[in-house]
Parts: sequence; structure tokens; C-alpha cells
Amino acid sequence: MAISYMDYTSPDLQFFFDVNKSNAFFTNSKNYINILGYKQLNTLGNASILDIFMSKGHYVEPHYHQNATELVYCVSGKIAVSFINPFTNKLYNIPITPGQVANVPQGWWHYEQATEDNTHVVAIFDAPMPEVILGSDILRLTPPKVFADTYCLDEAKWKEAVAPITKTVGIGPLDSCGKTRADGGFEAPYAEEPEQNPYQGYGSPPISEPYRAQAAAYAQQQPYVYRTPPFPYAPYPASPYQAGPYQGGGYPQAHQPLGQPYPSFPYAPYGYRQL
Repeated sequence: MAISYMDYTSPDLQFFFDVNKSNAFFTNSKNYINILGYKQLNTLGNASILDIFMSKGHYVEPHYHQNATELVYCVSGKIAVSFINPFTNKLYNIPITPGQVANVPQGWWHYEQATEDNTHVVAIFDAPMPEVILGSDILRLTPPKVFADTYCLDEAKWKEAVAPITKTVGIGPLDSCGKTRADGGFEAPYAEEPEQNPYQGYGSPPISEPYRAQAAAYAQQQPYVYRTPPFPYAPYPASPYQAGPYQGGGYPQAHQPLGQPYPSFPYAPYGYRQL
């Protein structure tokens, strides 16, 4: 059971939030992700969600969540949830349709591909805000020499191969991406013009000028910097349990009576990227 640290007598309690106003990734008006965590809704507790909209052929890029299990629920369309079991090295590909779920354990490398247009899924996490390590960041930020030396690659060719990855992707391919066809020809980028998310991490895709103004005003009222380390558990008081002595070589037992001083929340030392 999640333990609440919220003062429910506070005048700052939040019981409602419009997830459309909290954008996390924006590729275009058909491919974007909105987020809900404790920063948006302070009574949420030990849970968070990503509200994901995708068109056919797009991927939520390969990534993993080091602090949370992810339960993917399909609302509409169809999506394939793929992950690698690190204990067996087996690759799973699980297609789900409306009403079905796929579960990705904490820390497992995974990705999702929409196989129908107008796909909508909700990813549910057992953490106040899901941390994430993204494949595009690993590829573009790790020096090419490291990959070349580690995996016996040609450094120049590897550097050329990953050069197009100039930013965090989130949902790919980006509209600026062109692909080589099987017959050797070149497929032009997607017909839809590239769009810039006008809300800089605060709002959903463009709908109308009044909505644009509303989202911009919201951004001024509640600044939210997306993916900024370190992981911000500071607003949470310390854990209500203090580990007692180890027994039988197992895990520490919680013996601290209620009302006693609490140890610090264990995630504070980690500076991982967070959604």
C-alpha cells in the first residue's frame, strides 16, 4: 500500500488536473505524449501516467524506467509492446487492442509500435514520476569511440550512422526523417509538415489560438522543466519506516514506531533523468 505524505488540511491540495495541458513529447499533432505525476496533481500518491497518442508506423523509442513498472493499457487502435527479459535474453512482442494490457517490469528495455492510426494508450507507473533512460540519448551522448572500441566497430562509420540523432526523440520517426525503400529508392519525409510544440513542455498539440493562449498562461503559472535531473523527490518528507537490523541474512525489517524520526527517501542520491 502506498504511503501518503500529503497534509490533507493544506489549502494547496489538488484534486483535478487536465492532462492535455502537460505535454512531455511532441512529434506532431498525431504523435505526442502527455504526462501526469505528483508535480501536476499533488494528491496523486505513488502513481503516475503517460497519455500516449500515435499513428501507424510510429514508435515510442527504446528506453527503460529505472524506478517503475509500466502497465500499458490500450484505449483505441492497436499497439505492439516489445521488451527484452534480461534474465533469459528473450524478446517479447505483445500486440494489444482496446481493453487489453501489457506489463513491462521495472528496468526492462522496451519500446512500443503503433500498428494502426489513431492509437491511444495509457501507460501507468507505480512511482510518483517515472524516471527514464532513452535510446536516442544513449546513442547521441555516448562518445563514438566508446562504442567503436567496445564492440569492435569502425569509429568513423558509427559516428556517421548516429549523426542524424541530434536530439531526444521520444516518438519516432521524426517528421524530418527520410527512409530508403527496399528497392533502393528514397522515400520522402512524412507529408505532414513538422510542427513545433508551442508550449515548451506544458501543453498539448495546437488546437486553437484561445487554447494556445490558455496553455501559455498555464506555463507561466506552473513552470515545469521536463527531464531535468536530479530526480526531484525533495518535496516528499522522509519515509515513515526505518530499517531495523538484518535478520537471517535477508532484508532489513521495519521496526520504527510511528512518530519517530524517519530516514531520507532512498532515491535522493540518484540524478537520473525524470519525466
